[in-house]
Amino acid sequence: MFRCGIAYPRCRWILPLLLLFAVIFDIIAIAAQSGWVEDENAKSHYASMWDQCRGRNDNWSCTSLMGYPWAQAVAALMIIGLILLIIAFIISCIALCCTLNITALPFIGLLLFIAVVVQIIALIIYPVKFNELIFEGRYDYTWAYGFGWGATILMIGCGVLFCCLPRYEDELTGLEKTKYIYTSS
Repeated sequence: MFRCGIAYPRCRWILPLLLLFAVIFDIIAIAAQSGWVEDENAKSHYASMWDQCRGRNDNWSCTSLMGYPWAQAVAALMIIGLILLIIAFIISCIALCCTLNITALPFIGLLLFIAVVVQIIALIIYPVKFNELIFEGRYDYTWAYGFGWGATILMIGCGVLFCCLPRYEDELTGLEKTKYIYTSS
């Protein structure tokens, strides 16, 4: 796969672990109560995927974003992406950790790519529509939004690896033939 030397048997453990990190990042992004958007230093306005809050000091009033169709679509797409990611994680644990099922690996890659497309759509819709909703000042997309992108990037990398690993079945199973650098003439 990579000429620099990837230890294929380690992929059996590392890929499900990376998917677990992607699941955790996705849950953090979806469950965050703030951290998707905030004005400069969150002085008067911040928002999560679910609601937005305005105010000063300790006097904040929060309203739900779920009244907007675009916010409902973002929430639905993020949750669908998370569900697909969890399914891919469970199948990868079974296919790589319990038994070695090479035929399931491209299916896991396909699931991950579908989840990636769904989440990229959600992560693009949110800032576009939020900026249309709010016209004043400068806003930053912060840590929880970043966790959403982090999970998506991990899914892209794992999807590529899951699609490439079936080519290296002998290396994964430990049945590869020894390759000698020096041959006698």
